[in-house]
Parts: sequence; structure tokens; C-alpha cells
Amino acid sequence: MKNIILLSGGSGKRLWPLSNDIRSKQFIRIFKKPEHSIPMGTEYTGDYESMIQRVYRQIKTIDPETKVTIATNKAQVSAIHNQLGTSVGISPEPRAKGTFPAIALAAARLREEQNVPDDEAVVVCPVDPYVDDSYFQCLESLHEIAQKGESRLALMGIQPTYPSEKYGYIIPTTDDGEHYYFSFTEKPDKEKAEQYIEQGALWNGGVFAFKLGYILEKSRELLGTDDSATLLKAYEQLESISFDKVVVEKETSIEVLRYSGTWKDLGTWNTLTEAMEENAVGDARIDETSENVHVINEMGVPILVMGMKDAVISASPEGILVSDKHRSSFIGPQVEAIDQRIMFAEKSWGSYRVLDVGKDSLTVKVTLNPGQSMNYHSHEKRDENWTVVSGSGEAILDGKRIPVNPGDILSMPAHMKHTITAGPNGLLLIEVQLGKDISTADKIKYDPEK
Repeated sequence: MKNIILLSGGSGKRLWPLSNDIRSKQFIRIFKKPEHSIPMGTEYTGDYESMIQRVYRQIKTIDPETKVTIATNKAQVSAIHNQLGTSVGISPEPRAKGTFPAIALAAARLREEQNVPDDEAVVVCPVDPYVDDSYFQCLESLHEIAQKGESRLALMGIQPTYPSEKYGYIIPTTDDGEHYYFSFTEKPDKEKAEQYIEQGALWNGGVFAFKLGYILEKSRELLGTDDSATLLKAYEQLESISFDKVVVEKETSIEVLRYSGTWKDLGTWNTLTEAMEENAVGDARIDETSENVHVINEMGVPILVMGMKDAVISASPEGILVSDKHRSSFIGPQVEAIDQRIMFAEKSWGSYRVLDVGKDSLTVKVTLNPGQSMNYHSHEKRDENWTVVSGSGEAILDGKRIPVNPGDILSMPAHMKHTITAGPNGLLLIEVQLGKDISTADKIKYDPEK
């Protein structure tokens, strides 16, 4: 594969407390990292990798020359840079508008920024399936089909393992001797799903391949332009459009490639724990009387589990989940009723974790990766104080450069421009925000000091 677009959109709380409105499931580090793996970015360290790191690693292992572009919401850009480094291609959307605009925007950028010709095949797939290496070998075959151009669109169909009610189906219909035709359906009931499987239907895994010119033509037809700048100007007014609805279901020249290897959609705690290689991630003790229990602990305190069966336990700064595995699929309404500020987030420069929320204060643990800097910024409605816990670096306060080391305390009153850069070993500091109206919106960014 020469070019692949990974779809990394959406947010949600189905994996609460590890996922939230800005931290999607693909960024949760729960998979045991192979001993010999490709380093991705500044934070690709430790024993575990996330879904996005796993898929990116698998792609680069199969073909190191593949150029990856991640189509995503702009809110996820920092987390992607954190986990994969800054060299990975990213096509950010101003806001989520469905899969078709996201793919069209990424395609336009491939032509304009990477000079990909219209007659070159491009593969599109989700960033979060749990698959083995044969999946990416199948993507290579899908790319070859699209490059030959005998059909305008190539799809991967997943061999069903049970009559799922959660997936759409690709159903073979008629064969006129020259073309094989397909119909598409969304999430049938179990009885219908069984009938579809008997007809040879495949799950629609959201994997496509086409020549770049094909999708740009569709963009002109459906969005009025194939120019990225023009598209971005109109993005807010676009309707949310599904690639399946406006392209796949209307296309008559389609070839479908069957994939029969490992494929799991890890959208619930139940399915996620099925893919975990270990029963515990983080500091957890599970006694011998417990059965089929999985624990994911992002807190700095131990979790002890005794005598539980078929349960998932997850702890993060956002909260704690203790659930029967089957019931964990019904987490949505319960979590939506929880109104809480975001307590942890990954940024392009590192991460932050809220330690304490007071009436007129906020205490935050800030971790900067080696060589990384915060934005140069100021606040209108709050003062800030930094206490350096470990590491070294350099701060800039209203243009004045100040070396920082463990134990140093810096004070930034409202309106003072400030930033900090970590040295080669990174930087850990405690930030105390003081003010009557502490908000993430209270931030003015400036050009970096030269």
C-alpha cells in the first residue's frame, strides 16, 4: 500500500471511565506491546500500547513505506501527536460531519500536499479494529484490486462469526455473468442476520479502496468542490454524510474481497476485555477465587479483587467502574447522567491530570515529554503557580528566559505570557490555578519567542 487513510473520528463514553468526550477508545493503552516493536513517538514507551498505536505499528511492520494519513476531529490531534509523534500525516476536520466529508477532505489533501495522482489507489479503514497481520495483507490485496481499476470501488467484507445485530451486512444479490451485484443493510435483528449469513453475506467493516480521482469526483458531485480550502470554508454548513450511504450503496461497479482472519470491534467493555492478553493492567491483585475478571487501573493506588466472577473493573481520574461484563454494554445512560470536568488528557507536548478541584482553585499534575513545550500563552482571569517536581528545562515569562530545576517555583499572574520547555529527560510539575472563573476558554495564544 502506498497511501492509507485511517478514520479516527468520534468520541464517546462506552468505555467510561477511560473514554470521554475528548479521549476516544483508540487512545487507551491496554494491549501488551511486543518486545520488538517500532518506536512511534515521544510517548511510545512502557509495556502497553493503544489501539491507534497497535494498528499504526502493524501497518508499518507489513510495509514500512506506506504513507499513513489519519482523518480525525481536530480535538484528537494532540493525542495523535502524543502517541505517534509529529511525523504522521493528519487530516483534521473542524468538526465531525460523517465519514464522507472526512474522506473527501483527506483525499483533497493527498492530492494537494503530497502530489498523489488521480490514478493512484488509496485504501481507507477504521483505526480501531483488533486484527492480526493477515488483515493488512488483505488490505494489500484490496489496494491491488483498486489499482487495476476493473471496478470503481473495492470493499473488504468480514466473514461473520455469529449473527450480529451490531454490524451492517454486504449481501450478494445477482450475477449477470459479467458483474456481481451487492446490496447493503444496516444492523438487522438476529433473525434477519441469520438469513443474510445463509445467503453468504459479510459484515461491512468500513474498509474501502478506490483511485484518488474517484473520490475527488464524488466530492465535486456531492460537496460542490474537491479543493481542501474551499471545503474547509463550507465545513460548518455541511450535512453529516455517511460514505456508505452516498457512495457505497449507490455504486454499481463494486468488487468485494472476503477477509476471514481475526477481527473484533472493541466497542464495549465486554469485547475489549476479550482482546486483553492479561487480566490486569496497572496495579491490581486478583485472588484465586475470582473468575473471568479484568482490571484496568490508571490510578496510583492498588485495586484488590476477591471472589468476583465475570466482571470488569476500571479506575481512572474520571471515576471507577465495577460491572458485570454483560451489563457493561448498557453503560451509556448511566454515564450520560454524570456531569464532570475532564480530569485527564493527552496533549501534543505530554499530558495533564487534575488532582484537586476547589471553589476558586484547580491543582493539576503536568507531564512534559523530552524537548516539548507548552503553547506560549496568558490568562485573563486566573493566576498560576508552577512547582517543578522532577526534570529540568527552561521557562519563558514575558519574554524572559529562566532555567528551571526540581524545587523551583514560578508565579505567573493574570496577563503574563508564559511557557515552559522540558529538557532531555522530560519535566514534571504541579500547576496551581487561582481565580474566580477558571475555564479552559481563558487562554490567549501568542507566537513563540525567538
